[in-house]
Amino acid sequence: MAITGKNVGKTLRCHYQGTLNDGTQFDSSYDRGEPLEFKCGAGMMIAGFDAAVADMEVGEIKNIHLTPAEAYGEADPKLIFTVPVKELPGSEVLKAGQRVTLTNTYGQPFPVVVKEMDGENITFDANHEMAGKELNFKIELVEIL
Repeated sequence: MAITGKNVGKTLRCHYQGTLNDGTQFDSSYDRGEPLEFKCGAGMMIAGFDAAVADMEVGEIKNIHLTPAEAYGEADPKLIFTVPVKELPGSEVLKAGQRVTLTNTYGQPFPVVVKEMDGENITFDANHEMAGKELNFKIELVEIL
């Protein structure tokens, strides 16, 4: 999705609060006391967030609702995989729900969550933790650099 707007290509500083549809907060720059800084339209942010700030004015506050397609996409069943515990030395101590980093065949690290562990096999999920979720953001444009 091509982002258009007067702020595209500019570095922005925004405060935001992210919530799920049930009101659960998953992230907030307000809590950290420091606005998020990023280049609008450069792919540093999820598409829906980038599009929302593309035409905002400094001081403006906007509330948006994003579908999974505008955020982290749908969960991909191909990113859930099972490995025999004996092929991953040390994995016998892992527990369901735990976040770990594995390394692919090219030596690149990638984060996963342990879905299941039965002693023989361990199932991992490499989807982004927000994949498949609708997200809500309160966004405040603090500064255009």
